[in-house]
Parts: sequence; C-alpha cells; structure tokens
Amino acid sequence: MSKIDNETIKKEHKKRQEDFEEEDVHNVLEDEEEIKSKFENKGKLQRYVDDAQLLFNLLRDYANGNYREVPFNVVAAIGGALLYVLSPLDLIPDFIPIVGYLDDAAVIAFCLNLIEKDLISYKVWKRNTA
Repeated sequence: MSKIDNETIKKEHKKRQEDFEEEDVHNVLEDEEEIKSKFENKGKLQRYVDDAQLLFNLLRDYANGNYREVPFNVVAAIGGALLYVLSPLDLIPDFIPIVGYLDDAAVIAFCLNLIEKDLISYKVWKRNTA
C-alpha cells in the first residue's frame, strides 16, 4: 500500500478503539517503555514523543483512579492508538524503511486531534494538582 488516506486511518483507529477494554489499560502501561522506544528515533513518530508521554500520564492517572473526568471512549482512543504503534500488524509494516512508521504517526495524530479537548482538560487538572 503506497498511500494511506484519512478514512483508512480513521477506520483502523476506530476498530482498535472499539476493541479496547478496561483491563487493556494495564497492558498498555506494562508496555510503556517498549511503546515509547518506538517514538524516540523513528522518523515521523519522533515528533510525538512529548505527546506520547502525556497520553501515558493520562492513562496512568486513569488506571490509578486519580483522574476519572474523562469518558472511557477517550481512554480507549488513547490505548488503541498506543497499542497500534506497538503492533507489528498494521497498515504499513514497521520494518519497511522510511515509510514503516508513517501509519503509526498518522494514527497518533488522528487520536490527538480526536481527544484534543479532553487532553486540554487533563493538562489543566494536572497543573492544578501538581
């Protein structure tokens, strides 16, 4: 597949979001270091390193019961996107040079756009509880 359009990314993310369940939050957190390592030196994903940390912080606060001001579908959107990055079975296999992480970056960007308001609320909450 040479080109991935927004509709394909949206469908893939929605499928992963719908498949995500409450107990999957802990699975994502257990894989945090492995997932974050994919962001650190992987071309297009690298620009989302700080965003990935924010997403993990939100998931951790949700899992610990510290922050529940977010609907579960937002948690599922985050978890589904982060697990997508980890998955070897995605739209463009990660081992393909240069383009292997384009779809991962597109899924993360789509997720960030989808949950933007919730992330802003979380950042305000985090700042006020620090």
